[in-house]
Amino acid sequence: MKSALFWSGGKDSAYALYKVQTEHSETEILYLVTTINEEYKRVSMHGLREELIERQAESVGIPLYKMYIANIPDNKTYEDKLKLAFNELKKQGIEQIIFGDILLDDLKLYREKLLREAGLKGLFPLWKQDTAGLIEKFAASGFQAVTCCVDSFFFNEENLGSVLNEHFLQQLPAGVDPCGENGEYHTFCYAGPVFRKTIPFAFGKKEFHLMVIKTDEREIEGGFWYIDLL
Repeated sequence: MKSALFWSGGKDSAYALYKVQTEHSETEILYLVTTINEEYKRVSMHGLREELIERQAESVGIPLYKMYIANIPDNKTYEDKLKLAFNELKKQGIEQIIFGDILLDDLKLYREKLLREAGLKGLFPLWKQDTAGLIEKFAASGFQAVTCCVDSFFFNEENLGSVLNEHFLQQLPAGVDPCGENGEYHTFCYAGPVFRKTIPFAFGKKEFHLMVIKTDEREIEGGFWYIDLL
């Protein structure tokens, strides 16, 4: 089945690609779909430079399909862009979209709704797997990744650039999902069995981005630490 895989540049999308390549021989992945902030030319949420994603796709050997979105778009704007991407991919013969989601039921239901409307199928190769076991399998398969974005509620700037290994997992704060499935941390995957060669990169400056969450009762200040990978 001709498919496109949503690619963030991180561990979940890389391992989802690996799972499909090794366990779903009927699936042919024609595109890696990446959401790019059109103002900063970086991957949404992960903060990865567009050039790094291009190098990953080149090493994987699958063309990149870029979905450009505005900086901090409202939900309707994002959804319209997503529907447009689905329609364009379908015109190019894509029948199925692959996601690296693991546990978030609401997100999966939302994706499936939009896929049905577009006349596409969905595949979730990591769905409902134990996240502690999943991250161990990721490392055991030969993948290598570093943290590029961390939630300041759980981590500080010193945790940026951390290698995903046994030490990192043993030191995770209480309440953090082993795979960061609730957005606690995001990663850049630079080596592993889906890549023909290791992706070279260097560490740049660190930045804090403040985020204010408004509830009915109060405002909660938080944010994310980012490291620029060059």
